[in-house]
Amino acid sequence: MFRCAVRPVLTALAALATAVPGTAPPAHADAPPAAAASPVTILADGPPGVAGGPVLAGRAAPACATPVAPARPVAEAPWPQQRYAPDRLSPLATGDGVTVAVVDSGVDRRHPQLAGRVLDGVDLLDPGGDGTRDCAGHGTGVASIIAAAPHPGVAFRGLAPRARILPVRVSEQQVVEGRESGRTVGAAEFARAIRWAVDRGADVINLSVVLYVDDSAVRSAVGYAVDRDVVVVAAAGNLHDSGDPVPYPAAYDGVLGVGAIAPSGLRADFSQTGSYVDLVAPGSDVLLAAPGQGHRRAEGTSYAAPFVAATAALVRQYRPRLTAAEVARRLLATADPAPGGGAGYGVGVLNPYRAVVETSGAPIARPAPDLALADDEPDPALAARQARRAAARDRAVLVATVTAAGVAGVVLLAVVLPRGLRRRWRPAGPT
Repeated sequence: MFRCAVRPVLTALAALATAVPGTAPPAHADAPPAAAASPVTILADGPPGVAGGPVLAGRAAPACATPVAPARPVAEAPWPQQRYAPDRLSPLATGDGVTVAVVDSGVDRRHPQLAGRVLDGVDLLDPGGDGTRDCAGHGTGVASIIAAAPHPGVAFRGLAPRARILPVRVSEQQVVEGRESGRTVGAAEFARAIRWAVDRGADVINLSVVLYVDDSAVRSAVGYAVDRDVVVVAAAGNLHDSGDPVPYPAAYDGVLGVGAIAPSGLRADFSQTGSYVDLVAPGSDVLLAAPGQGHRRAEGTSYAAPFVAATAALVRQYRPRLTAAEVARRLLATADPAPGGGAGYGVGVLNPYRAVVETSGAPIARPAPDLALADDEPDPALAARQARRAAARDRAVLVATVTAAGVAGVVLLAVVLPRGLRRRWRPAGPT
């Protein structure tokens, strides 16, 4: 069973949900309590529509409700933001020019902090959709951790606010009063979602979902992404109390598996432990955007993964010559040591600033597999992607060179021209 790696939020935390000042709460009917709105389950072995009736081509998508967010400003920066200080990162990198695919419940581009950040994606639940409809709020929250733009009067913002979000909608399933409801895709469609994101130019893919079965189609799709120079980030799951079953895609080679820490800096009690955890990031009492407008709090490794995905976007912008495998190794090599060296932290705690600025550090990452096409022939799509990136780098160097030459010319004229005029362009005499 595929699960978005998120836990139900306690009612006390849900009451702290906030909204962007000056916006009205979204209208909705029969909305589930905010405390139960986060969990999303994707069935691995069921056909599309298994929980909510079949999905029919051309059929209008049913209306969906969104959680209510009381109109209260986010007056204080949430703890992950205090820890990572995105204002310190902004002069260096913002994720500009980097595309992060969010394979999830959709991303609502109406939120003021996501406006202009969300590309047209794809809806694998309702054919014809562009992935910007979010009935569960999960994908919108994940995307906001990555790319929410600064907003007047709001302390919350994303870690890579200039990154582009590519939404791929695969589920609207929620857990309401302990029961799963809503539609999902199967594993084959989930694998298709990953491949679709790769083919549409994703530089980073965030997978805040967990499949507790090793599915060959999903494994192949992840290999497809890794082989094409895409950083793949996945949640490590929340079933620590249930024996830490192996989570996929986090356990696949080449994937950064992400566990969760609490505000104390210690591993969240639900966060799974195992060799599939590469590093940890904030995943408890996390503030995030709600569909339409407003904010809410939630917990789960679902919300730890996008901090890592956002950092990968920052590194891909700041160091465009690095391959995806090198980006992953950098994130792990620059992680802060785990508190007390306990289990379940991987190599340690994500440190975005160090990942961007440090110039040395021994690679610690799980080595990415040497995946190749079955016939060992060059992949035209990969070659084209590499050519585009090389051309972009060359253009940047050319622009910088021309700009520097122009500045030097202006300075030269400013110094030489007045002297020449004073001497009427005659050679200077002896001094």
